[in-house]
Amino acid sequence: MIILGIESSCDETGIALYDTKRGLLAHTLYSQIQLHAEYGGVVPELASRDHIRKILPLIDRCLQEAQIQPKELQGIAYTYAPGLIGALMIGAALAKSLAFTWNLPTIPVHHMEGHLLAPFLEDPAPQFPLVALLVSGGHTQLYAVKNIGEYQLLGETLDDAAGEAFDKTAKLMGLPYPGGKYLADLATQGSPRFKLPLPLLDKHSLDFSFSGLKTATRLLIERETKDHATRADIAASFEEVMIHTLCHKALSALEQTASSRLVISGGVSANQRLRQRLQQLSQEKGFEVFYPRLEFCTDNGAMIALVGALKFQQDQTRSLDILVQARANLL
Repeated sequence: MIILGIESSCDETGIALYDTKRGLLAHTLYSQIQLHAEYGGVVPELASRDHIRKILPLIDRCLQEAQIQPKELQGIAYTYAPGLIGALMIGAALAKSLAFTWNLPTIPVHHMEGHLLAPFLEDPAPQFPLVALLVSGGHTQLYAVKNIGEYQLLGETLDDAAGEAFDKTAKLMGLPYPGGKYLADLATQGSPRFKLPLPLLDKHSLDFSFSGLKTATRLLIERETKDHATRADIAASFEEVMIHTLCHKALSALEQTASSRLVISGGVSANQRLRQRLQQLSQEKGFEVFYPRLEFCTDNGAMIALVGALKFQQDQTRSLDILVQARANLL
């Protein structure tokens, strides 16, 4: 069974083909980072227009790369929520149009479920049950996962998401857009010598809060000298607190659910120091940790195609009515 996946929730157009027997057949991605860089953030109207320009050529490229004809497809999966409503509409409308033309069912996929299950693209894939830590620019959440579609929210951010805090702090430091990656790169050159507040580390709570950390870092930036070495130390100190918090909450979730498997995905899961820390902790504490490969940490079509295939097997398809939502809970 071959599923075409379409991801267009924000500023990246992702297309992929997933076969339930052979795995991922092809995937391609176009990023709009350069388009939005001069504005310091995503401009929704520009994002939608760029999806219109790129989405059909990317589908053609993916089909050609995999040497697949439309008649060989069994369904089309698309991201329906959450995201920029205009960008979501582009992907959904095209999915429905192609489904009508090719006489195929469609499968709406929640963006965060795509991230949650992205590690299942890898070999070996994790097994259920597990705990999932989703860390991206818009979400920071912990879930207990019993099976496909069986998710229990354990905790989430009360204010900024982890990726959002990375990006906003990077902007305060004058780093290029999008700033999270540049802050992490700068942190490798520094030492975490500044003491910053550890946010919301009550062992009984699995919620997150990063606004206080962001504010404390802003005050530190304003107070300290602006030489490169000091800026690198500030970046390292911020990253150290962020990683400590994410690891602490993940370990607490594993303990509370008596689970021995942790999945971490979303854009922040690409952070190398976070991966190193969790790998070290997994060896010390005796649990398994799984990630998607780096190219599947950020938004991509492969995770949408994968989830679409899993939902198709559960007969979770829809008619040609268009369903998109700017905000929607995973549960």
